[in-house]
Amino acid sequence: MGSDRLNSLCEINYRTNFPLQVRQGKRRMKKPKPAKRSALSRRDFFKSAGAGLVASELVAAPANGLPGASATPIVPAAKSASPVRFKPGSGLTQISPNLYVLRDSCNVYVLKDGDHALLIDFGSGHVLNLLGQIGVTKVDAILHTHHHRDQCQGDARAVAERIPLHVPAHERHLFEDAENFWRNRHVFHLYHVANDFFTITHNLPVAGVLHDYETFHWGPHEFLIYPTPGHTIGSISLVGVVDGRKTAFTGDLIHSPGKVITLHDLQYEYMSTDGVDFATFSLQRLRELGPQFICPSHGEPFASVDAGFTDLISRMREWVRAYAPGTTLTLDNHPFAVTPHLVASYQTTSCFYAVISDSGKALFVDYGSASHNFIDSSLKSLSVHDRLRFIAHTVPELQARYGLKSVDVAMPSHMHDDHLNGFPYLARHYGTKVWCYDNMVDILQNPRGNNLGCTLAEVIKVDRSFHHGEKFKWEEFEFEVCHSPGHTEFQMAMFAEIDGARIAFTGDAVHPADGGAPYQLRHNVIFRNWVESDSHVRAVRSLLEHEPNIIAPGHTKPYVANKADLEDLKRRVEQEGQYFQDVIADPDTNFGLNPSWARLYPYQLAAKAGSTSTLELRVRNYRSKPMHLEAGLVLPEGWKASPDVATLDVPANSDGKTGFTVTIPDGWDPARPRVAVAADIVADEQYLGQVAEGVVDIEFT
Repeated sequence: MGSDRLNSLCEINYRTNFPLQVRQGKRRMKKPKPAKRSALSRRDFFKSAGAGLVASELVAAPANGLPGASATPIVPAAKSASPVRFKPGSGLTQISPNLYVLRDSCNVYVLKDGDHALLIDFGSGHVLNLLGQIGVTKVDAILHTHHHRDQCQGDARAVAERIPLHVPAHERHLFEDAENFWRNRHVFHLYHVANDFFTITHNLPVAGVLHDYETFHWGPHEFLIYPTPGHTIGSISLVGVVDGRKTAFTGDLIHSPGKVITLHDLQYEYMSTDGVDFATFSLQRLRELGPQFICPSHGEPFASVDAGFTDLISRMREWVRAYAPGTTLTLDNHPFAVTPHLVASYQTTSCFYAVISDSGKALFVDYGSASHNFIDSSLKSLSVHDRLRFIAHTVPELQARYGLKSVDVAMPSHMHDDHLNGFPYLARHYGTKVWCYDNMVDILQNPRGNNLGCTLAEVIKVDRSFHHGEKFKWEEFEFEVCHSPGHTEFQMAMFAEIDGARIAFTGDAVHPADGGAPYQLRHNVIFRNWVESDSHVRAVRSLLEHEPNIIAPGHTKPYVANKADLEDLKRRVEQEGQYFQDVIADPDTNFGLNPSWARLYPYQLAAKAGSTSTLELRVRNYRSKPMHLEAGLVLPEGWKASPDVATLDVPANSDGKTGFTVTIPDGWDPARPRVAVAADIVADEQYLGQVAEGVVDIEFT
């Protein structure tokens, strides 16, 4: 039982079959004082708005002995740490032979298998008082659809009962590191207005992580963990067969046919419609899975799935059209054919290209996020260790419209996350092989190694690599791979003749200029990406040498190549090299362009408390003569490094490295799981100081 894989970093281990004794005796508590006036609970409010019951209620008599009474205050027992002060006024309702719901601060679903139960969301935790009525003596796990307090405010009781909590992978930090979230959440200068303010107020230990597109197995049941961002950006739905009916537990993606519980939760950024964009996409993709029955977190379960989802998508479209005319929903992005065998998807982020052979096999160049919104909003919700969330897109349309049968190979134009965010998904679900330019191999397979812009926080296994100028044949097409630095050192240009057109796949090397610019093509400079003074010149020179007639860029539509425009860009990037020389004090200007000329590797070291690990100091010498360096590590108190001082001689215009061993004390403080280290450096008798640094993530047993 349990999810197929768990995140290892700082994992809290639990046995996953703890017995739950459902206590049926009387609890000692003070008698609540009579209320001065009746209050309408959140649940009663929604019921009064038109929701009906789906089956007979199994109502537990509250403390006052009145079945179905409204929310009743609970006075916690002495020394209780429970944050829950009330309980719902209704009891369990049977939906089908083995499925029940409790209308609590959210709908708590109970799936029964003999005397065992699986809970989907938990509300106040009052459900534990009622399970004995249906013969349940053991709760195997709680699965959460999202992190909002109304879903998990009673989880402290579950932890006390040793019931494992399983949470969405991209919201894990909002459960187990909630207190740190609150220490760092901006309230002043508030422009990121997402309702992560509905996060629990205290840390909760996580036993299992629910990863997108994986399967959760429990007893005779299997649930697809399906990403459905919208109400929160990390939300999931759980889809499986319950009592012979394909059922989706959808969290707060939908309240009832045509309705959501709140609209304010569907706005993440100031003035935007970003959450609505996510929700419409999620609704359509979930609808395509063909669920027959929907179990929402608020509102009554319903069977009118197709009409209910379609109606809600339509109403959301109408509001977006009225409020933000011209806004394109991600749901409406579609690829188009550049040539009979080359299909471009330019509204995704990044653009990606499918070369589809006569056999139906495809070679993808890049495969990132579904749209600009899908990557921009996701980036703003990330925790330190999380990877950018990927939501599958476009492949079914390529199958339906363009004859794609398999995704055989995927090649990144460069190492950036917006271009290869979907590669792990392709490898896992389509068996896709990953090929790349040879200097990307270490970046993809060891993403913790370097501090470079836009690195995906997931290992990607590389099946084949190519050197500069190497040619290869795939299906009926021939390709040539060339190094194309500038936007990043870790970028290729790939050239091919497809349907008589000479195509250049250029990544982010060159793009059409913005309107009003005095030139047609532009480049970009991001120093953290590893830029050297002639990087862009080399990239443009390669394009001129290959004379493409269509450029397939990493952003924007493919466009017709013009030699005069490329020559003009070459002139401007050559002139830029002179600007660099004019403004940088060091005559070897690359020291002022590349912040990683001296660096610790791996930049993000993962090590266990009490262990000894290796850290390398890596240096690129841009001088025309050898460089002699001395370096020592600056470590937290109690840590040890060997040697105390390392020496390194790096030949002219070359790379060099030296190593240290670093020992972490066995008793290192678990409250400090991530610390910074630095390298203090002298180069050619000039004291530079602590110019290289890294971080260490400490794992605790």
